Amino acid sequence: MKLSIIIPVYNEKSTIKSLVDKVLDVPLEKEIIIVDDGSTDGTRDILKKLAEEKNNIKVLFQPQNKGKGYAIRKAIPEITGDVVVIQDADLEYDPMDFLKLLKLIEEGKADVVYGSRILGKNPKSSFSFYIGGKFLSFLTNILYGTSITDEPTCYKMFRSNIIKSINLRCKGFEFCPEITAKIAKKGIKIVEVPIKYNPRTKKEGKKIRWKDGLVAIWTLIKNRF
Repeated sequence: MKLSIIIPVYNEKSTIKSLVDKVLDVPLEKEIIIVDDGSTDGTRDILKKLAEEKNNIKVLFQPQNKGKGYAIRKAIPEITGDVVVIQDADLEYDPMDFLKLLKLIEEGKADVVYGSRILGKNPKSSFSFYIGGKFLSFLTNILYGTSITDEPTCYKMFRSNIIKSINLRCKGFEFCPEITAKIAKKGIKIVEVPIKYNPRTKKEGKKIRWKDGLVAIWTLIKNRF
C-alpha cells in the first residue's frame, strides 16, 4: 500500500528538515505532501530546497497563515496513496510508528487507526494539556459511543477514500474533533495502537492553546447535534 503523509507546517525551521528526514527513513512506499501555512521564519526556503532535491515530496505554499485544518484540507485533493496519515512538523511523534498503524489497515482489521499517546508509555505533556486531552476523549466517547483514549492525537490514519468522503470545514486545530466526529457518525470504527510521544513545551514552539480546547469541545458538540 502506498502511504500519503500530510505535513502542515507553520514556522518550524528548527525541526522541519529533521522531521522530513525521519519520514523519508520509514521503509514504505510513500509520498509526502507538505503545506506551508504562511511561514515567516525561513521555513519556506528550507521546503523549497527539499522539494527540489526529493522526487516524492510535494510542497504547497499558502500566501498567509490560515491554520492547520485549512492546510490539511488543501492537501487532501493531492493524495495519490491508498492510505493517508497526518504528521506534525515538530519532533513530538516518531514516524516509524506509521508501520504499526498501517499494518492494521493492510491486514483488513481497520479502516481508521489512531496512534494513542495514552496507551504508549510516554512522558506526559503539561498537566493542562494532559487533562484536556483526556476530557476530549471522554466527551467523544459519551457523545459518539466510541471507546478511544486519545482523541486529539496527531497520528490519525485513514483509507484515502474515507478522508476524501468527509466534508471538512475546519480551519485550525479543530480538525481533530471534526474528523473524529464525522468518522464516528458514519459508523466507522476507530482502532487505536500505542505510539511513542516526546512532548515539547510552549518555549520550544508548541502552538496549541487553551482556547483551542474550547473550540474542540464546541466542535464535538455541534457535530453531534
